[in-house]
Amino acid sequence: MAKKKKKEDAGMPSLETILFNCREYLRSNASLNDKRDLLLTLVFLRFIGEKFVDEQQRLYKMALDNGMTDEEEIQAFVNEPSMYSGAPFVPEAARWDKLVEQPGTKLNAALDDALQALEESGDTFRSCVRLGLFSSINLSPNVVKQVVDEVSKISHKTFGTERDLIGRVYEYFLKSFAVNATKEEGEFYTPHDIVELIAAFIEPFDGTLYDPCCGSGGMFVQCAKYVEEKQGDIMQVNVYGQEQDPATYRLAKMNLAMRGISHHLGERNASTFTKDMHRGLTCDYIMANPPFNLKKWYSPELSNDARWADYGLPPEGNANYAWILHILSKLKPQRGVAGFLLANGALGDGDTVTIRQKLIEADKVEAIVVLPRELFYTTDISVTLWILNQNKGGGRWHGRKLRKRTGEILFMDLRQWTEHAVKGEQKKKTLFSHEQIAHAVSIYHTWQAEGTDGTSYAEPELFRSVGIDELRKNNFSLVPSRYIEFKDRDTEIDYDATLRHTASTVAQLLQRQETNAQTLRKALKQLGYECE
Repeated sequence: MAKKKKKEDAGMPSLETILFNCREYLRSNASLNDKRDLLLTLVFLRFIGEKFVDEQQRLYKMALDNGMTDEEEIQAFVNEPSMYSGAPFVPEAARWDKLVEQPGTKLNAALDDALQALEESGDTFRSCVRLGLFSSINLSPNVVKQVVDEVSKISHKTFGTERDLIGRVYEYFLKSFAVNATKEEGEFYTPHDIVELIAAFIEPFDGTLYDPCCGSGGMFVQCAKYVEEKQGDIMQVNVYGQEQDPATYRLAKMNLAMRGISHHLGERNASTFTKDMHRGLTCDYIMANPPFNLKKWYSPELSNDARWADYGLPPEGNANYAWILHILSKLKPQRGVAGFLLANGALGDGDTVTIRQKLIEADKVEAIVVLPRELFYTTDISVTLWILNQNKGGGRWHGRKLRKRTGEILFMDLRQWTEHAVKGEQKKKTLFSHEQIAHAVSIYHTWQAEGTDGTSYAEPELFRSVGIDELRKNNFSLVPSRYIEFKDRDTEIDYDATLRHTASTVAQLLQRQETNAQTLRKALKQLGYECE
């Protein structure tokens, strides 16, 4: 049987192949951060440029269909920014089809002019790009031309179904270069299967969606894809976010603009803790992957912050509970729901037990889901999905009838769900299948549903519903292994048979040892040596 041709063999290189070629052209020509920024910017220009041309052609046809014959009138029509609804309007200096026509000697300047034109074109592209990027790197004409020609192979007709194209490019750098790949610096791409899991739990189909540490905006982009797949309307979701790192903030703006997702990321990059860009905002949904165990978060001005007034000041050396309390402060009373990731240490830290007790007794924690290791390319630690819910009192929710769940928390342990392992360029990675996500969500939704008895809802080694009295007996620990039953494999052992087999094996070994000793003594005696 003939083997199926790969995309590359059919003249359609993969995104990874294109990026690898670009990396080779840029070898020794730029720093890792510059390479990342340069390629992300070029992919962005390519993507918005191609989508602009498609939309312009659609408008041109519309003009002809409506009886326009005068070419000047038609050109005025297709160059009117307000007519562009299917794609953002791109100023002429930033259009990809114009840029690729430039000779190599003029490309650096032309590309910087393009970035300046985007910055000045209005809110859609403001703060998306690093101004003066290409002049500061100052690639030789032949190198920049080679890279631009390579990026031209990326077509939205080929890669437009990607959940997150900028995120894919960004993830490539995390895998291949480990560029700033630490949670301290906020450079941590959330895989699409994890975003899908969080979205499936909290169902952000309408209202306001917030991410207090939005990174490159991938959470929003992938969530939008999930909403569309569920026949939802992303235009009914109002997106808010904040990001501290300036480069990553630009990526988020770029990512959302490219996808046409209306967003509010604040006027600039800033710390969520010391400069909340959305003060007073409360949201229907929150999805987040905060920096794990962030140490440098605290400032003296935060000591009396209203966000922890009811729960206590979080530890100054670890931001985990600062994130929890900030997220809680942004949830709408009576209906807001949040899904976010934290390091497993937050489940039972000794210095946060008082805050955790107050959260549990206030009935804010709905579910704790421990995830497998190796879900991320940049760390192999196991992390936890937290679900906070402002309404555990029951009622209708997205077409489902929910029971009263006050005083209960659902614990799930998914650490053994590792059968879908994929190999990246540097390490193995675990991936959740759609079936696994559906199974986890089914456990959660069944637990929420009318008719379920929370006192007996359990499956050994997988999940269990736990009441407030048991939580209190365990000093308000949220470690799932404290509550989920694990089978004692030792009870399946036939100890008598095992002991008999062990005794027989030891006897055989002793006999063999004695035989070998006798053989050795005999051999030595033949050589003239006497042995005791």
